[in-house]
Amino acid sequence: MHFARSAGMRVNYCCCTLTRSQASMTKLWMALTRRKTEDVNEGESQLARVLNLFDLTALGVGSTLGLGVYVLAGQVAFNTAGPAVTISFLIAAIASAFAGICYAEFAARVPKAGSAYVYSYVTIGEFVAFTIGWNLILEYVIGTASVARGLSGYFDSLINNTMSKTLNESMHIDVEFLGDYPDFLSFGMVLLLAGILAFGAKESSFLNNIFTTVNLVTIAIVLVAGAMNANVDNWRIPEKDVPEGFGTGGFMPFGIAGVMAGAAKCFYGFVGFDCIATTGEEAINPKRNIPLSIVVSLIIIFLSYFGVSTVLTMMLPYYLQDKEAPFPHAFDAVEWYTIKWIVTIGAVFALCTSLLGAMFPLPRILYAMGKDGILFKKLSTVNSYTKTPLLATIVSGIFASIMALLFNLDQLVDMMSIGTLLAYTIVAICVLVLRYQDEDMTKLVSVKAPNVFRQFFNGNSFRVPNSMTSSITKVGIVVFAIFCLVWCSFQKVFDLDSTGGIVALSLVGALLILICVVIGMQPVSTIELTFKVPLVPFVPCLSVFANLYLMFQLDLNTWIRFLIWIVIGFVIYFCYGMRNSTQISRSRNHAEAAANAMQNQGQHENPGFEPDYKVENGQLPPPYEFSEKL
Repeated sequence: MHFARSAGMRVNYCCCTLTRSQASMTKLWMALTRRKTEDVNEGESQLARVLNLFDLTALGVGSTLGLGVYVLAGQVAFNTAGPAVTISFLIAAIASAFAGICYAEFAARVPKAGSAYVYSYVTIGEFVAFTIGWNLILEYVIGTASVARGLSGYFDSLINNTMSKTLNESMHIDVEFLGDYPDFLSFGMVLLLAGILAFGAKESSFLNNIFTTVNLVTIAIVLVAGAMNANVDNWRIPEKDVPEGFGTGGFMPFGIAGVMAGAAKCFYGFVGFDCIATTGEEAINPKRNIPLSIVVSLIIIFLSYFGVSTVLTMMLPYYLQDKEAPFPHAFDAVEWYTIKWIVTIGAVFALCTSLLGAMFPLPRILYAMGKDGILFKKLSTVNSYTKTPLLATIVSGIFASIMALLFNLDQLVDMMSIGTLLAYTIVAICVLVLRYQDEDMTKLVSVKAPNVFRQFFNGNSFRVPNSMTSSITKVGIVVFAIFCLVWCSFQKVFDLDSTGGIVALSLVGALLILICVVIGMQPVSTIELTFKVPLVPFVPCLSVFANLYLMFQLDLNTWIRFLIWIVIGFVIYFCYGMRNSTQISRSRNHAEAAANAMQNQGQHENPGFEPDYKVENGQLPPPYEFSEKL
């Protein structure tokens, strides 16, 4: 008897421990996947809605057409793609357009400050949203610091490198991962622009509009002056006239491989348009203006890059380009010195625009994450006079200025790209999830193996999404992403000229197409939006594939530094963000509002009605929610 009682107590203890463990895991999973909802007690945004369509378009163009348009075209043409850099820009523009129209649909759905962070919070869950937001912070900080260093270097070149020589001799820094000297000019520029941003969104947008206009005028001068000096023969240089190490001459001297490698580099020249999507709470009519400004800015950016790369490679043979300052060198070669100085001065304004555009989204991301409680809540404080997140702007300025002052950004440039590409990937996935989302969560569908297999090609003839079709889509998206990673891995491992490599890549490619077809056969949501991504699911799937492919082009050290940054973020989230998330109180308010509505309805239909439930931790008890359906 004693033995049986002891054994029974041990079994009960184990069962109790297992139940507690399961409850803890369930609670953790619910916290990680809780999605953002509007608080029933939450008021209007404190940010001022002052940005119109022109402001938003100028912001996107200004933040993108900076250092890249004056450096990237010549750099890629010199030893990567040759005159075919124009095709590289076209391919990069198409890849960017996929991401851009995905951003545009989300802006129509979720017109809130925070960009991809908010989009993933609404559709996927809090943990993924924090990861994306943390990456965006890294992207914008490094983007701001790198442009500031570029501006400083460009200005230094105008004074014969006097500043760098003096500081290098008097304050040399002998640390491998830091710069050679403290760059006080870039430090001061970042702090100055942080002050301008802190003064108000409309004021900083007005300055950005002026700089962007000067930038576009400069590009127009480059196009006209360059076209007057263009020589089509520079696209038809015979191989015998090409120096060793510069390919085979002609339009495509480095072959298709060079064009694709150039496209991977040119893609980073389009990074920046997504800053438009961070202005959801400051834009006038955001559901219309944000999608439209994203599309218009991408068109302007592509035409500028395409035109600039065309005239540059026609003015001067690709192997004679200057990688650091191609346009001053090209106009020097044709002895148009006045145009050279106009372009140089315009480049300074362009870099100021790019610096402002790179820094503008950063305090908005900190504001959105602070407002949601998963970063420190003080960051969401909006100044009553400037109507801007003042503390977040100051913190952003200090952080970026210190990096611009001390760090050697050559090792960190790729980190900006990896964060951007991951954000683009998540946004494309979110578009797919929402487009095939089950609209009526209460409607249960029989889930049996024959029905599921038949539904792969919509054999059940469903016209609206339900729990089964939504689940098939979500699983299909995960499997698609996994096979994209497999394809990218095979592309790294196998020789593309070998039979094994061709067969392996073809099989995986066929599976990717089949998965797209299965997703496309499922019924789509009927919710009306001001803008929708066309050709779903193929455009978002192509965006996911292109972004993952480009991420695989980054080196191992970039991935290591990226993982270190991610670990720091996760420590902050699990120690602070998870416990202080305002979504906890939002859920509680929603549950209390639902309970009160049900109680009022019950009393209206049956006077004297008293509910046999109570709200605990912001949720109704599960038996009450599902007993009638079961």
